[in-house]
Amino acid sequence: MDRPASIIFIHGASSSGKSTLARGVQAKIDQPFWHISIDHLRDAGVLPSARITSGEFKWRDMRRPFFDGFHRSLAAYAHAGNSLIVEHILDTPGWHEDLIELLTPFDVFFVGVHCSVAELNRREAVRGDRPLGSAEKDFHTIHQGLRYDFEVQSDTDAEGNVGRVIAAWKARRAPSAFVDIASKFGTGDRMAVD
Repeated sequence: MDRPASIIFIHGASSSGKSTLARGVQAKIDQPFWHISIDHLRDAGVLPSARITSGEFKWRDMRRPFFDGFHRSLAAYAHAGNSLIVEHILDTPGWHEDLIELLTPFDVFFVGVHCSVAELNRREAVRGDRPLGSAEKDFHTIHQGLRYDFEVQSDTDAEGNVGRVIAAWKARRAPSAFVDIASKFGTGDRMAVD
């Protein structure tokens, strides 16, 4: 590998517009990036979803090894030289720290996606594939104590956000807020690149 893989890590609540932003960035950025998410695995049939839904298998028993494997796979893809656009929700204690350890060798650009509660609830109801209230719960918890390299508001102007993220990624400076030790201890400070 000539240079470390780049990772654009998009973090936000359920239904906040992470997938729309990730697809837009992948379509316009001037380098090849894989777009990776848990939804891709679920929708591709990786999980035995019907048997989980029926109660034959317990998701609570499968969740930890599933996400541990997902997180390690990101590092494996990047170690092989693939640049990634990752969309994820860091909603479980320890995940951020685990990912810092796994992704420290790489050029990580941490993007926070924000959306109003009203719009999150509207999108969640329209989607119909999420438990109602999960997006609002995320809204109140997942950004706490995190710092970002760049942040967007996703209620409107999805196309503009794509351009702004790409411009900010090109202007990025090390170290990334993703691996900043201060972010592990909940300083509450946030950085944005204009």
